[in-house]
Amino acid sequence: MSADSTGPRKSRAAARVFDIRTVIALLFAIYGVVLTVMGFVTPPEQIEQGGANLNLWSGLGMLAFGVLMGGWALLKPLKAPEEPGPDTEA
Repeated sequence: MSADSTGPRKSRAAARVFDIRTVIALLFAIYGVVLTVMGFVTPPEQIEQGGANLNLWSGLGMLAFGVLMGGWALLKPLKAPEEPGPDTEA
């Protein structure tokens, strides 16, 4: 493989890495895991005071949203713009 053939592949990979959907999916997944774990370790006395385990439910919702965003990013990836080659005029 020549150096020119790896250029488009690298730009496509960079476009996928910096896709905002990927960043949002990871952020929601991380916060969702933290809140879900906190929801499971919350003492029952605190749950009875508030009436609902909001950490658990919001964590599960955030996890679901993170999975949806991640699936969207995987199913419909961004396409990097085609760069003109050395033999074409820009």
